[in-house]
Amino acid sequence: MEEAAQVLDHTLRPRTLAEFVGQDRMKDNLRIFMEAAKKRGEPLDHCLFYSPPGLGKTTLAYILAREMGANLRTTSGPLLERVGDLAAQLTELEEGDVLFIDEIHRLSHPVEEALYPVMEDFQFFIQTGKGPASNLVKLAIPRFTLVGATTRAGLLTNPLRDRFGIVEKLEFYGVGELEQIVERSAAILKVPVDAEAGREIARRSRATPRVANRLLRRVRDFAQVQAEGEITPELARHALKELEVDEEGLNPTDRRFLAALIEKFGGGPVGIDTLSLAVSEEIDTLCDLYEPYLVQAGFLSRTARGRVATERAYRHLKLNPTSSAALPGLE
Repeated sequence: MEEAAQVLDHTLRPRTLAEFVGQDRMKDNLRIFMEAAKKRGEPLDHCLFYSPPGLGKTTLAYILAREMGANLRTTSGPLLERVGDLAAQLTELEEGDVLFIDEIHRLSHPVEEALYPVMEDFQFFIQTGKGPASNLVKLAIPRFTLVGATTRAGLLTNPLRDRFGIVEKLEFYGVGELEQIVERSAAILKVPVDAEAGREIARRSRATPRVANRLLRRVRDFAQVQAEGEITPELARHALKELEVDEEGLNPTDRRFLAALIEKFGGGPVGIDTLSLAVSEEIDTLCDLYEPYLVQAGFLSRTARGRVATERAYRHLKLNPTSSAALPGLE
């Protein structure tokens, strides 16, 4: 089942920059960088992509490898616990390959330091033996492209960040762009979607392609069981209501987060550690998955003193600064 889900996910991923919707300035720059690298007969310079989850960082790694005609190897920061783990990845590389490290901000300090000479000079140093009998062995690494992705760019050290020649931030998507993504994915899934229904799904997708594709798949399930397979506007609104995704794309956790901030802490300011306890969610989960969209959509403000609910949050939850009536489900 898991393998089937991964296959489906890959079929929805764009395979070329031409298919990749949005991020136009970044795509134009990448086209130039890749064409120049090909003319020089060199691998593409090391790339760092940062953004909230679901905006296309991993997809870009696949696209860059494909368009450069290179093999792609993937790993993640937490998997590279020891220098030996990094060595295992590097010694498998061939000239021009792309090595993708997701969550690169979670590299251990020894692994990060071992990566510096690899990125700069394509040389890897590894200590063999212990004590007086130890030796420092130098290995030549084929020239390759390192693609790093992170949701927490602020946690990257300056020495690591500065070694990337191409650094790009992926922005949240507009509704029009998400409509294109929903239309493309619906065609791949072979499910008919009314234009208004596609717009409804796009509008509630938290400005994020991954969410748009996830909602489309779930709405498709409702359509196949309740509407003979076609996604109409009425069916889309019904399905999204059953999924508890409201008109602004907020889900139950978003609403609990904002309601706790307003009801329990007077709208803020309050620290994220306190809010984490109030809604029983990990701090990293709130910071990475929920806060970016809430801030971007204007429901939340992050200040030096803590998180503050905006006027729009009060209006959306139909609360006011003096309200003391708890929301349903928050007893």
